[in-house]
Amino acid sequence: MSIQLPDALPFLAENPIVPVVVIDDAKDAVNAGEALVKGGIHCAEVTFRTAAGGDAIKAMSAVEGMTVGAGTVINGEQARRAAELGAKFYVSPGWSQEVAEVAAELGIPYLPGVQTATEVMMALACGAKAVKFFPGGEAGGLKMVKALRGPFPTTAFVPSGGVNLGNMPEWLGDAAVPAVSGSWMIKRNLINEGKFDEITRLAREATDKVKEIRK
Repeated sequence: MSIQLPDALPFLAENPIVPVVVIDDAKDAVNAGEALVKGGIHCAEVTFRTAAGGDAIKAMSAVEGMTVGAGTVINGEQARRAAELGAKFYVSPGWSQEVAEVAAELGIPYLPGVQTATEVMMALACGAKAVKFFPGGEAGGLKMVKALRGPFPTTAFVPSGGVNLGNMPEWLGDAAVPAVSGSWMIKRNLINEGKFDEITRLAREATDKVKEIRK
């Protein structure tokens, strides 16, 4: 069955930083979301890595100015649940045909994880215009993205894993990279320790850096 994934590029153009958020207690979700918004970041990938992930997606989705997506989505059942909880985009560590089919059915942008040309081709066959390059650092960094961009000149890559404030300018300076994904501005321990002011500071630092890069 041929499917057509929604175009994720407009969303990425408006959100050059996609934080990866791991929530251990859903009661922290609203404060975490508000902290990001105050720092100028208006989206978050809340992962299903913890038991609180689903409740956290629902809670953070209520934060004004915040677009919440579901991360670590690995099957169709999770994808449907995420949509019911308010998720507006999906992110996976790899390719999932099930998730792609749900995304196409519901009209939800999907960033599947890729490392190889074969995986990029699988995504393109379903109409994907952007993919997640994961893990960005360990899988060869920007050098690997440039290599993949050769046979896939119109595909956008969103690196995740190994991205930080220091190397973000290099990533975002490449035409193949519309956005980066990472957790340096909202580390798990900062959430658990209630250091939401620090999250806001780090988010603002990151958004200011983006403005410098793209001025």
